[in-house]
Amino acid sequence: MVLLKVLRLVLGYSIVAISFITSPRKAKRPPAQQAHINQLAEDLTLYQFYACPFCVKVRRALRRLNMPVATINAQQPEHKAELLEGGGRVKVPCLKIVENGSTQWLYESKAIVEYLEKRCA
Repeated sequence: MVLLKVLRLVLGYSIVAISFITSPRKAKRPPAQQAHINQLAEDLTLYQFYACPFCVKVRRALRRLNMPVATINAQQPEHKAELLEGGGRVKVPCLKIVENGSTQWLYESKAIVEYLEKRCA
């Protein structure tokens, strides 16, 4: 069990390091368009674990799209409780979307990336 935790930790941080080294370029937009993207990002929050490979995938997409979404470490007890209460389960990555007074919780990295790409289009 301990060996598995160590292996997971080493692999997770290796993925983070590789992601940092091969970080995608940010999208370049006219200032007005970037301001609009920044405004759209204000209603989004990404619950994540730092060394989770699926969370790394979503963070890379956020960087590529140049979308400044707030990130929350779901390993902290208070944030884990928020995720469980709001989304119904502790699973990351999870994107909290607040629109028109209602809140939606979107799980699965592929679905999150697709949502973000559509929102930026």
